[in-house]
Amino acid sequence: MPSALADLFAQLPAPGTLALLIAAIALAGAVRGFSGFGAAMIFMPAAASVIEPPAAAASFLLLDTLVTLPLLAGAVRRCDWPTVIPACVGASLVVPLGAWILARADTLYLRWSLSAIVLIALALLVFGYRYTRAPGRLASFGVGAFAGLLAGVSQVSAPPVVVFWAAGPKPPSVIRANLITFFALAGIAAFAAFLVNGFYSRSVLALFLVLAPVYGLAIVLGARSFGTASPQAYRPVAYGIILFSAISSLPLLDPWLR
Repeated sequence: MPSALADLFAQLPAPGTLALLIAAIALAGAVRGFSGFGAAMIFMPAAASVIEPPAAAASFLLLDTLVTLPLLAGAVRRCDWPTVIPACVGASLVVPLGAWILARADTLYLRWSLSAIVLIALALLVFGYRYTRAPGRLASFGVGAFAGLLAGVSQVSAPPVVVFWAAGPKPPSVIRANLITFFALAGIAAFAAFLVNGFYSRSVLALFLVLAPVYGLAIVLGARSFGTASPQAYRPVAYGIILFSAISSLPLLDPWLR
């Protein structure tokens, strides 16, 4: 192995920590491929419990932006652009504020906030928050702005947009396409904000190189499962996995799980 590459991989975390991150990104990728969302909701609580949240967020953003590009080709043809565009604009304008908070907030506070956000959003979905009318541009913009704030703080931008689109009348294929397109476009602004705040480092690059193949393979397997699954299975499967991840990553459980 060339010395430069060896020096880069020397920045990786300890083997036990790396194994946890690989397991988390594999599960996250399977859910992302299947549902179009949920990867950050699985990976970030687990990753932020073993490495610094800024490094976890920067690593995940690189992974999710680059590895999921093949999903985008089909998503842009199916998504509901009248709601996706305002949401992307709102997210792009607010994500720098979230990145600024991430650079300065306490790690333990971020972990508790992250788990709480995921659990609250999941409760709204599970207990049946729904709407039947097409949302207006202002509502789409506001939801996107909130998602952008969360993306900057934690890369968990899914809860607002998942609640927003999954609560509507669109079929799972359109919801999934909306989410894939939104994450791809909003990720551009998040990348710029993270770059400005200095979140990218050699350790982040090393982690990306190790996790990217695992994430990519898991996404492919998850996407194939979506093609064969019934629409009724779409929400329960994704929700169950996200619930397990959020609860198991609570700081309260650290003495038993870490």
